[in-house]
Amino acid sequence: MKALVTGGSGFTGGHLVKKLLDRNINVRVLARPTSKIDNLKKLGAEVIIGDITDKDSVFRAVKGTDKVFNIAAAYREANLPAKAYWDVNFKGTRNIINACLKYEVSRFVYCSTIGVVSSVKNPPADETAPYSPGDVYQESKCAAEKEVLRYVRDKKLPASVVRPCAIYGPGDLRLLKMFRMIAHKKLYMIGSGNALYHMVYIKDLVSGFILASEKKEAIGEVFIIGGERYTTLNELFQIIADEFDVKLPKIHLPLIPVEILSAIIEYIYKPFGKKPPLYRRRIAFFKKNRAFDISKAKRVLGYKPEFDLKTGIHLTAKWYIDNGYI
Repeated sequence: MKALVTGGSGFTGGHLVKKLLDRNINVRVLARPTSKIDNLKKLGAEVIIGDITDKDSVFRAVKGTDKVFNIAAAYREANLPAKAYWDVNFKGTRNIINACLKYEVSRFVYCSTIGVVSSVKNPPADETAPYSPGDVYQESKCAAEKEVLRYVRDKKLPASVVRPCAIYGPGDLRLLKMFRMIAHKKLYMIGSGNALYHMVYIKDLVSGFILASEKKEAIGEVFIIGGERYTTLNELFQIIADEFDVKLPKIHLPLIPVEILSAIIEYIYKPFGKKPPLYRRRIAFFKKNRAFDISKAKRVLGYKPEFDLKTGIHLTAKWYIDNGYI
């Protein structure tokens, strides 16, 4: 058995690579020339230098593999043009799809995002909720998800789609700023704090990926992979604050004035091509409900989250402290 993981040098892909190797599966990683690959090689993974936007390197990487996990993605980065999201998230996925068909892989697992439903009107949402991407990242991921499902239907591609909730755990740096600001008592709640948020611990997510690659019933299906429960932002922030033994600021900033201010700051910064300190998408975090139903993954895949939120927060905070981030 040989598995290909794209994005294997990143946080999520790296955890998946390690888990597959622990299960005595040969792992190949497609990594860009700028990626840090020393640890992957130490773990025993085969590394092919290339890019999912390059058809030749994709076909070379897929050839001879049994399963393919497409974790690579262009995520939200400052000054990244819209074309880059579409080149990586959509065209890159299509390159992998075509390679999987040519070499007749036994299973393809596509990592999508819960952002294809950017805000849940009637929480919790399941996999049948209508698509409602809210930005170019989500739009490009949504289009790729649809493309995967189209190839399942039209070309019999043996594929599954996984939509992870907000990923966290040791090694993650995307949520570091939130943890750090809470630890230093510098994070103020914007709005009521009653918006819902759903997270998934990295090891639970990896289990979801692997189950999706194993179950025959998973072919052609979409699965939301999340923690056992979602929470309000008020509760989430309190759990993190308790971990650092600090008190949260009692002040709640009013949502609408902060939204207006963020739009003005975005407008001012735009001509300079720099990331503004405050922007509307960040404020949306305090506004949108992101709560999901994971019962389909439990029923079809046998998925069972092992890490409750408090345990996951504790392990993540400890990693930040042990590694000097906080």
